[in-house]
Amino acid sequence: MATFIGLVNFTDQGIRNVKDSPDRYEAFKAMAEKVGVTVKGVYYTIGHYDMVLILEGSDEAAVTAMLKVGSLGNVRTETLRGFSLEEMRKIVGKLP
Repeated sequence: MATFIGLVNFTDQGIRNVKDSPDRYEAFKAMAEKVGVTVKGVYYTIGHYDMVLILEGSDEAAVTAMLKVGSLGNVRTETLRGFSLEEMRKIVGKLP
C-alpha cells in the first residue's frame, strides 16, 4: 500500500459550516474505506492548511477519495505521495 498526505483547506462554504467538520470527516473516512483507503491520521492545523490527512491505499483509490471529498464543495485538497524511510532507501539504492 502507498502512503499519501492530504493537505486540506476549507472553502468559504466549508468555513461557514465549520461546526460540521468533524462529522464531515467521519463521512469522508467511511467513504474512503469503501474505496480501499485507510485513514491513518487526521490533524486539524493552524497555518497554511486547515487539516492534514495521512492515507494509505492504492494510487487510484487515494485519488478517487480525495476527488470525491473535494467535489462536495467544503474543502480544497492537495494530495502528495509519501515515501517511508525504507521506500526511499530502495529508490536511492537504484541510482547509478
